[in-house]
Amino acid sequence: MKTMRRLACFFMICVLLLCFSSCILLGTGLSLQEEELSPSLAPEEPPETSKSVKEELPEYEEKMEEIIEILDQYLVDGYDPENLDDLLAQALIASTGDRWSYYVSAEEFDAYMEDSNNAYVGIGITIQHISEDDPGFTVVSVSANSPAYEAGLQNGDMLTHVEGKSVIDLGMDGAKNLVRGEEGTSVTLTVLRDGASFDLTIIRQLIEVEVVVYELLEQGIGYIQINNFDANCAKNTLLAIESLLDQGAESLIFDLRFNPGGRKTELVEVLDYLLPEGPLFRSVDYAGNEEVDYSDADYLDLPMAVLVNEDSYSAAEFFAAALQEYEAAVIVGTSTTGKANYQQTFLLSDGSAIAISTGHYQTPNGVTLEGVGVTPDILVEIDDETYLTLYYGELEKDKDPQLLAAIDALIQ
Repeated sequence: MKTMRRLACFFMICVLLLCFSSCILLGTGLSLQEEELSPSLAPEEPPETSKSVKEELPEYEEKMEEIIEILDQYLVDGYDPENLDDLLAQALIASTGDRWSYYVSAEEFDAYMEDSNNAYVGIGITIQHISEDDPGFTVVSVSANSPAYEAGLQNGDMLTHVEGKSVIDLGMDGAKNLVRGEEGTSVTLTVLRDGASFDLTIIRQLIEVEVVVYELLEQGIGYIQINNFDANCAKNTLLAIESLLDQGAESLIFDLRFNPGGRKTELVEVLDYLLPEGPLFRSVDYAGNEEVDYSDADYLDLPMAVLVNEDSYSAAEFFAAALQEYEAAVIVGTSTTGKANYQQTFLLSDGSAIAISTGHYQTPNGVTLEGVGVTPDILVEIDDETYLTLYYGELEKDKDPQLLAAIDALIQ
């Protein structure tokens, strides 16, 4: 009982910290998912608590006991001490003030690892909560040849229920987790289309995320869109480059807009292919240990451009920065986010995990991007409508101001 009382009180304190941290995060302008640059899974045993924290703990316990006694006696509506684990963990991570560290619940952990592996068991749709007044989540993309595609789901359909449960009540994460499941099992969705509601039962399958999309544009320009730097990014990017070269590409454009980053190993492999001999990437961990990744002498001697925007994170930023510092590519678009911390994932005993910043990254020249990002060589702003159309993949290439500017830079 004493432990529960302490937890409940600690929860109240942490909620205040979380609220304060959330207010700070609302001002960061982040709109898309963040990914750590070099995720790694640490041992299940968390690091030992430092001696100084242990010595202070009795003071915290005393304060918690004092607060809980007041709550027990005076809180008019009472409180429920159950299900505090996730909220406590979230609040603890938020209280660090590190915008890049985060908590992953046990229920979300499998999906978290699937995202990092660019493969998951599901039906192949992307959903968004477009308006607070909507009764569900809108389908904004359906993967080609996916179970959802075969079942007839379309962009613009609204998902209102999963297995009879309201997606609004479930929340975005809850709905996604319920749609996903074991391969070969079925899930029933309630879909709203043109005012009519109907049910679809779809068999879950392994879905491989399309990491790289490419095509040969006019004037011998190869266009490569890299969606993230997680699993299979390097392999697919190099295959895309080789294919475009075989098709006669004489220059390349890498589109890293909305790229949330990913794994350092994937990033370095691509940079090594593109850049001449020299440093590619620098990292310094929490203990002050420095590591430098180097490129060999082989490189791709072609004119190149890189598209970035304010939602280019982490590995995407360092890709652009490295090519910029080697004067190997012209950078086009808007300034990137400015993320230079990398996270290490610690698996906790209950199946949840924390991903916390354990080091800093730097460009080949030793420059940090934290809070600064990459400044484009050619700045091209776009309006909000164009930004959203681009984000949803609906902007035609001949109407994309940033892409057109990159093309102009290559053909001059």
